[in-house]
Amino acid sequence: MAVAGLQLSAPSAHGQGQVLLSSAKSSLFSAAPLRFSLPASGRESFSRKQLVVFARRLSGLEEAMRIKRERESQQLTPKVKRRPPLRRGRVSPELPVPDHIPRPPYVGSSELPEIASEHQIPGSQGIADMRAACELAARVLHSAGKLVRPSITTNEIDKAVHQMIIDAGAYPSPLGYGGFPKSVCTSVNECMCHGIPDSRQLQSGDIINIDVTVYLNGYHGDTSKTFLCGDVSDAIKQLVKVTEECLERGIAVCKDGASFKKIGKRISEHAEKYGYGVVERFVGHGVGTVFHSEPLILHHRNDQSGCMVEGQTFTIEPILTMGSIECKTWPDNWTTLTADGSPAAQFEHTILITRTGAEILTIS
Repeated sequence: MAVAGLQLSAPSAHGQGQVLLSSAKSSLFSAAPLRFSLPASGRESFSRKQLVVFARRLSGLEEAMRIKRERESQQLTPKVKRRPPLRRGRVSPELPVPDHIPRPPYVGSSELPEIASEHQIPGSQGIADMRAACELAARVLHSAGKLVRPSITTNEIDKAVHQMIIDAGAYPSPLGYGGFPKSVCTSVNECMCHGIPDSRQLQSGDIINIDVTVYLNGYHGDTSKTFLCGDVSDAIKQLVKVTEECLERGIAVCKDGASFKKIGKRISEHAEKYGYGVVERFVGHGVGTVFHSEPLILHHRNDQSGCMVEGQTFTIEPILTMGSIECKTWPDNWTTLTADGSPAAQFEHTILITRTGAEILTIS
C-alpha cells in the first residue's frame, strides 16, 4: 500500500493490504543434498551400527558446511554501526480531503478490505487512467524525496504529500485504508514498511522509504523508494543500491506468459550475492480499480503457480535486510520492524505487462 506490501501469514486478513499465509524460514544459501553410495563389494556386510556412525559423520559435515556458508554471508555483509532503536513520535490527527474529491470505497470503514480475487486488467481506457494515476504517484514521490534532510519530521513529509495529491484532484490511497491514519507511509531505518508519519525528526545517516499511492479517476497508482538522509554509511548505501537493483531484475523477467515465480528467483539470486535477506512476509499485489488484489507477488524463491497476462497491472516491491528477515509489529498494528533491529530498504513500481516485456508506469 502506500502500504508497502501485503503481509503473509495465516488465513485471515491483517494489517495494511496484508494477507496472511504461512511463511517458511528461508536460508540465504542452500546447498545441494549430499549423496553417497556404498561399495559394490561387501555391501551386505555393512552393519547397522556402521551406517549410524557414517550418518552421524555425514550430518556433522552438513552442519560444518552450513556454518561455513553463514560465516561467508556475514563476511559479504559490511558491518554497520548500530543506531538507537526507532521510537514512536507523536502522531497528529489525519488531514482533511475536500468533499469534491472521489474516495475509494473502503474510506469510512475501519475494517481492512479483503484482497480481491480478480486480477487487474484495465483495458485501453483503464490503462490510460492507470498511467495518469501512476504518473502522479511518481511525481509526488520524487517531490517528497527532495524534502528528505536531517531535522525534517515524517509528519511534515506526510503533510506535503497530502497537499500535492489533493491539489491534483486525487485521493491519498492509504488514508483510511483499514484505519491507517496518514496519507503516506514513511519507514525509517529498521522499519520494513507501513511506518506511520509522526513527530520524529530525521537524522543524518538515516534511510527512509516513502511509499506513495494515489487514487485518481477510479484507479490507484502505487510506488515507493528508499532515500538517503545526510551522511549515510557506505554499508547502508550498498543495501539501498542492491535493493533497487533487485526490483529492476524482478521487472526484467516480466512479460506475457512468464511465470510469476521467476520474479522471486531473480531477486533472491541478486540479494544473495551480497548476503542480504529477502523479506517473505510482505509481497507485491495486483493494483488498478482495486488497491490490493491477486496475484500476490512473492519476492523470495518460491513455487508459485500461474503466469503473467498481457494487459495485467501489479506491483513488485522487494524488501531487503542486512540481518533477520523476521519482523515485529508495533501496537499500532502497522509499523513493522526487523526483529533484530537491522536496517531494511524497499523499492516499488507498478508495472503493466506487455507482449514482450513490462512497462513501468510509476517511473518519474
